[in-house]
Amino acid sequence: MNKRWVNKDKGDPEIITKLSQELNIDESLSNLLVQRGVTSFDEAKNFFRPQLNQLHDPFLMKDMEKAVKRIELALSHHEKILVYGDYDVDGTTAVALVYTYIKSFYDQLDFYVPDRYSEGYGISYQSIDYAADNGFSLIIALDCGIKAVEKVKYASDKGIDFIICDHHRPGEIIPDAYAVLDPKQEDCNYPYKELSGCGLGFKLAQAFEERNNIAGFELESLLDLVAVSIASDIVPVTGENRILAFYGLKLINSNPRPGIEAILKYSNIVRREPNDKGVIFSRELSISDLVFLVGPRINAAGRIESAKDSVKILITDNFEYASRKGEQINNLNNERRNLDATATQQALEMINNSDELKNRKSTVVYNEEWHKGVIGIVASRLTDHYYRPTIVFTKSNGLLTGSARSIKNFDVYDAVDSCSEYLEHFGGHKYAAGLSIKPENFDAFNAKFEKYVSEHIEDEMMVPEIEIDCPLNLNKINAKFFRILKQFSPFGPGNMAPTFLAKNVIDTGFVRIVGQNHLKLNFIHPEISGLPFPAIAFQQSEHYESLKRGEPMDICYHLEENEWNGKVSLQLNIKDIRPAEVI
Repeated sequence: MNKRWVNKDKGDPEIITKLSQELNIDESLSNLLVQRGVTSFDEAKNFFRPQLNQLHDPFLMKDMEKAVKRIELALSHHEKILVYGDYDVDGTTAVALVYTYIKSFYDQLDFYVPDRYSEGYGISYQSIDYAADNGFSLIIALDCGIKAVEKVKYASDKGIDFIICDHHRPGEIIPDAYAVLDPKQEDCNYPYKELSGCGLGFKLAQAFEERNNIAGFELESLLDLVAVSIASDIVPVTGENRILAFYGLKLINSNPRPGIEAILKYSNIVRREPNDKGVIFSRELSISDLVFLVGPRINAAGRIESAKDSVKILITDNFEYASRKGEQINNLNNERRNLDATATQQALEMINNSDELKNRKSTVVYNEEWHKGVIGIVASRLTDHYYRPTIVFTKSNGLLTGSARSIKNFDVYDAVDSCSEYLEHFGGHKYAAGLSIKPENFDAFNAKFEKYVSEHIEDEMMVPEIEIDCPLNLNKINAKFFRILKQFSPFGPGNMAPTFLAKNVIDTGFVRIVGQNHLKLNFIHPEISGLPFPAIAFQQSEHYESLKRGEPMDICYHLEENEWNGKVSLQLNIKDIRPAEVI
């Protein structure tokens, strides 16, 4: 698939030069800082050395005072509290966090995660009935609830109060809960709007801790859960999220909770004895590791069986129990892989065999046999393949349940919302949403969704974009440069790993195809002194013959560490290759 190369605007030259001198760093690095809004020495210090005291006052959030007071009231009256959360990674980590915190000082407590298949997303009537039947008078709902207007009223009629902690977009009517914590509410003045659901749970714990100062409990011990949620829910790694992710990753790399360590045991991350820094893994784990190794395994339990197992592994302090649960969850993840691979292949064949589906501006596919737990993954894979807004539907409890994914700069939430007359349930973000419709409304929904997309998407948007931070010739890369570059992490949306451009490079003649269609290379600037730089280019073997002939190329790349047989070296991770521009 062809890709567009888009160069980011360079920062103010005077500020770049000043920062470079003050920090004693290469101007390419100071340019990266300016592009990220860092323009002074003090801002750079805070960026490179984030501190927990930079977190915002949790009481700036609307209803936080009410939420804390309601929990205090529950404690003083010995009420039973139910910690409730969605069945995905963000929801289960949020439940584990709030449950762990409250359990440290109060035992009239339990947790509840709805069944994906019998109850569906969000707050269910079944869960409220369970709470009423078992004497719970307060439910803390995490990563869901902002649209549960009727269900919150149903609970209120049964004498149950709700504290809602949600980060999804509110609807026109806010539920009449005791407290609603959602920084995306129009009248909420909280300075940072992009917290994950688990991050909101942390802010609730932070607020309660400020007022009550629970003896012997360290809030920092919860940040590994927040880091996993930030990574897996693909929220921006900026502002508070970057601080929370920084310390959460630090905790995972030095002293992970038994559940996370057990999950990593099945992820080809080798455990070793702690050294003087306390690190117990064979390499430093990153946000990407949480996205691809930890998140899918935590998700697998809820996709295939019960997300309660995900919470159980995250709240235990018993490594033997965690190890058994880790093996069980890993087996479920393997089953999930088989299910989503089969469904993805069937969906690709469905589209390839239909001229009508191939020529649309959106992808909407349906098969009642597809497993509900994997349709979100299938939607992501189809989006990557065709690069257009995508919805994958299956049948569940008499309704068609869909999972939507989008492409850069296209708001799929708005697109689905434009079809509201056909929706039974709906919620989500700009780039991902969940919905359900009646089977008889599928064709009408499909047509209107395609019409909306066709009218609002530009052809250019449907070509994948590679955003290039700045040019960087290979001879400028050295150990000091990379050491500073690493301090830009944790990387993620809003703070992506920098992409550099190098022009007129050639392979030294030893290019080879590895795996099925990957390239292993050694690049050099023929007109600039310097040693050849090792590189890997995934899924780009079509360039093999040109590179073998020594033709000059332009490349855009990430700079990364490669570990092989215990040795660590720098290499280029090539994102795209083009014949060099003729000047």
